[in-house]
Amino acid sequence: MVATVRLDDNLENTLNRVSKILHKKKSDVIRDAIAFYAQNIEENKKSRILSAVKKTKNIDKKEFKDFKDISDDGL
Repeated sequence: MVATVRLDDNLENTLNRVSKILHKKKSDVIRDAIAFYAQNIEENKKSRILSAVKKTKNIDKKEFKDFKDISDDGL
């Protein structure tokens, strides 16, 4: 697939500089950047899901403890 990207001067200079530093073609730098960005999105998504699961578990533990305390009252 061929894609055309418009870059402002600042981003173009950054791309040129990174390309020279890494001794890679600009297209390779762009591909690597997209792959890196996509990986970070997935990791962030997993992290948010795990955080939500942990929060839900903590709420469930509290609810269970409150229920257990009530049931232990002999009612």
